[in-house]
Amino acid sequence: MSRVRADEEEYWHSSKFRAFTFDDEDDELSQLKESKRAVNSLRDIVDDDDDDLERVSWSGEPVGSISWSIKETASGSTSSLDGRDSSLQKGSSSCAALPKQASSYSLSSLFKGEGFLCATQLCLSLSALTDTGVKNYAPELRRPKAEYKDYSSDWSPKDTVRRMQRGKVCSLERFRSLQDKLVLLDEAVAGHDGNVITAVLIFLKRTLRREILFRELEVRQVALCHLIHFLRETGEQKFLLDLLRFLDRTEEVALSQYREHLNIQDVEKRREFLKGCIGLPFSAEDTSHIQDHYTLLERQIIIEANDRHLETAGQSELFRKYPRKASILNMPLVTTLFYSCFYHYTEAEGMFSSPTNLKKTFKIPDKQYVLTALAARAKLRAWGDVDALLTTKNWLGYTKKKAPIGFHRVVEILQRNNAPVQVLQEYVRLVEDVETRLNLATKYKCHDVVIETYRDLKDRIQLTAYKCKVERGSADEEKINSILNNMVRNAY
Repeated sequence: MSRVRADEEEYWHSSKFRAFTFDDEDDELSQLKESKRAVNSLRDIVDDDDDDLERVSWSGEPVGSISWSIKETASGSTSSLDGRDSSLQKGSSSCAALPKQASSYSLSSLFKGEGFLCATQLCLSLSALTDTGVKNYAPELRRPKAEYKDYSSDWSPKDTVRRMQRGKVCSLERFRSLQDKLVLLDEAVAGHDGNVITAVLIFLKRTLRREILFRELEVRQVALCHLIHFLRETGEQKFLLDLLRFLDRTEEVALSQYREHLNIQDVEKRREFLKGCIGLPFSAEDTSHIQDHYTLLERQIIIEANDRHLETAGQSELFRKYPRKASILNMPLVTTLFYSCFYHYTEAEGMFSSPTNLKKTFKIPDKQYVLTALAARAKLRAWGDVDALLTTKNWLGYTKKKAPIGFHRVVEILQRNNAPVQVLQEYVRLVEDVETRLNLATKYKCHDVVIETYRDLKDRIQLTAYKCKVERGSADEEKINSILNNMVRNAY
């Protein structure tokens, strides 16, 4: 019996399987727990984004410590890192397929200064973790390998353009030869993405000589239009002028130089600049516009100086009653004409500020002149000037009302300026279209016009209906009754 017991004891002690003990320091479970704690502590030490790690730890750790060892081995073992990246991309299922054998190396020995871990040994320690441990810690040690392809220098021009269209970060510096750069530009144009085309053009503008870039863009009109628009938006005037001169676009060069007057604030300097622009190689029509611009600014300077003196001295009643709200300098021609019709309407034609002088000098059409003058005089409620403006005399001496803009527009302008009903009715009657006349008369309560129009149309039904819209006992009601009675008598 004692022999049997001895054999059993020998069997259990000689077996490769050992009984569970709480104080077994070499037990696999204790190693696993210790490895977990060690890897967890690495999260705050290892920087997983940098490949070029410094040799001095920012936390003050001496060279040879655990963090320095991990960084040193991670940057020095390329093949081991690639193996680790591939295992991390496969996820927890591939990690579970690895044999979970106990490593003879312990992370705790590193903290005690007993040795260093290489990258392969670190992967073996990670494989010993549970699936949860891999998900929590392994991805934080290094990015997945696929993400580093964003910064790869192996992308073709076509792939680079596609990635830029998706908003990916792509370095264009790898395209060094002229041929590669032109292929990249052609791919960007073929992609029909304006942002990508502009980005590639900025790269070419920075890395190519101007004459080479201009020569290649001359046969690529789409890219050329993008660059010209970009230069105008960013205000790179010198580069733009060089490009336009290379392309022999003389009129565009002149227009680009003319645009510079917008940046000149001083009035006298702007006037001199415009005077110099007259000699630029514009087309005949554009040359006329530049000349008119210069002449108008010259007139505005003279008018502004005189009116500021009158307003300051208080010599003009019109300026006292209607003070100027802004300077006339640099205003458009129509604004200048309105200003002149408002403050200088009665001046002789020989004066620079006279409306008729402006009309003659700048060849303002009759429609534009009447519309502007009517608005200015109606604002001043000068109804006599309005009547004179719209009255013409024929060669026999007879006078008649004439409106180049149409009397319906005259009525609308007068109504906006609160013209009396008597003034409105006079011009509503002159509207030729019957339906338009009735609509305007009804809208602005010109009762006489409505009643007379229905009388001329002999429309008893509409007259009877309109009788309900006028005031009881008023002269308008009596007029309607009289017309209706006359219609009844004439019917018999």
